Amino acid sequence: MGQTITEKIFSEHVGKTVYAGEIVRSPIDMVIGNDITTPISIHAFEQSGASSLANPDGFSIVLDHFIPAKDIASANQARISRDFAKKYKLKNFFDEKDMGIEHALLPEKGLVGPGDVIIGADSHTCTHGALAAFSTGMGSTDLAFAMITGGNWFKVPESIKVVLSGKPGKYTTGKDIILEIIRMIGVDGALYHTLEFTGDTIAHLSMDDRFSMCNMAIEAGAKSGIVAYDDITAEFLADKPLARAPRIHYSDDDASYIQTLEIDVAALEAVIAYPFLPSNGHSISQAVADDIKIDQAFIGSCTNGRLSDLKIASEILKDKRVHEDVRLIVTPGTQRILREANHLGYIDIIVDAGGVVSNPTCGACLGGYMGILGDNEVAVSTTNRNFVGRMGSRSSKVYLANSAVAAASAITGVITDPATIK
Repeated sequence: MGQTITEKIFSEHVGKTVYAGEIVRSPIDMVIGNDITTPISIHAFEQSGASSLANPDGFSIVLDHFIPAKDIASANQARISRDFAKKYKLKNFFDEKDMGIEHALLPEKGLVGPGDVIIGADSHTCTHGALAAFSTGMGSTDLAFAMITGGNWFKVPESIKVVLSGKPGKYTTGKDIILEIIRMIGVDGALYHTLEFTGDTIAHLSMDDRFSMCNMAIEAGAKSGIVAYDDITAEFLADKPLARAPRIHYSDDDASYIQTLEIDVAALEAVIAYPFLPSNGHSISQAVADDIKIDQAFIGSCTNGRLSDLKIASEILKDKRVHEDVRLIVTPGTQRILREANHLGYIDIIVDAGGVVSNPTCGACLGGYMGILGDNEVAVSTTNRNFVGRMGSRSSKVYLANSAVAAASAITGVITDPATIK
């Protein structure tokens, strides 16, 4: 019987052929912690009596949620990770000096790659599946177990095959594709499954698009998202100092899938997820008709804080002004992205238009800082969740969209089709 790419990755790691539904103990190539979740892992690690990391080079800590510290509590929280990293001489520790949002920074550093098994104590760890890896979020104590043993237990997930066809339009992105999938199947439609993205559309999708799609697989309840290795993957990795040689797998033609979804991407408009679920998707045409006034536009997060997001935003904002009633906040995913965007002139365009650019941080996405919404405020945001109170006040509303829509809406003050901005 044929295997999916996910089954093949686990088979290689455990040293025998395995299929969906089997419980396996697998070694882990990269364990990822951040300033919110790692202190819990460190506490569990120390309580166990462990005195060494099983795989020090396979453990990364990225301080990205509240760095620079927003208050005393977050400063003390970060100190726990800093002290641990110093004590164990952790090579892959990233603080203000080399900062970035973890799911943008690790691919940039070459620390995750094809064929890897990756876990992180952050639900959006599934982002790294865009590099043809199995990558998933787990709890902080699960991380501690991996820190101590170098592995963990997994139930090999069944896969949903997503067949994407056609070339996307100019303002249709990976964000719109995943929002459409979530609209189709709901927030629990892929519960503990892998979303395997396939079809001729994949050749038209940049790595940034693929990262967005895999990032939001969790919003459909998925254990992971994955895209097979191809020329675009190879090009992305070509200038990276890879931690491990790529291990490339492809699904067999006779592999077993629990479900198949088909989407004509060529006919897909930009998708806007209305409050208060990522599954509450509507077309941009419907959103325009609904005349949705906004107070804030946000471009950033581990979903859409990459260079292509800043590029499209700058193209739309060039020689324009942000609406007088709107705040535009832009958060690059990493310092490297910020520097490249600055070199290419994107930052000047955004600032000249009236936008503000922050340091790389997850802060606004989770309603922590650097863009919190007040009572009854409305935002269009490139983030991944729009639950009640997600970005601030429980009476605020968040509409999820791609970066082009967010930039266009910042100019007009209402959710706007970017194709109409001249």
